[in-house]
Amino acid sequence: QVQLVESGGGLGQAGGSLRLSCAVSTSIFSIRRMGWYRQAPGKQRELVASITSADSTNYADSVKGRFTISRDNAKNTVYLQMNSLKPEDTAVYYCAAFQRLDIYWGRGTQVTVSS
Repeated sequence: QVQLVESGGGLGQAGGSLRLSCAVSTSIFSIRRMGWYRQAPGKQRELVASITSADSTNYADSVKGRFTISRDNAKNTVYLQMNSLKPEDTAVYYCAAFQRLDIYWGRGTQVTVSS
């Protein structure tokens, strides 16, 4: 069982920055893929960014050039650096771990961007 705990959310201003962290209860060195997802009120959960064990990254078009996903294997932590925030980035952000055939989710952290 893999446990994920997100932190770093809160209130940000348009044009500002926030950094989210996802602490993982096990070694992330061998986890095939880690991802950040978000869900805004009334909308489906969507992929924001993902990173593989080979450090290959993928981003949603809406965040390309503004958000950066990274992983620190020594700390078993995955980060999402969010720059140039927009009000439409407001959502609950979830961390996910893809290990073998299982997907593990954190409980989420709220990000609210004011204009």
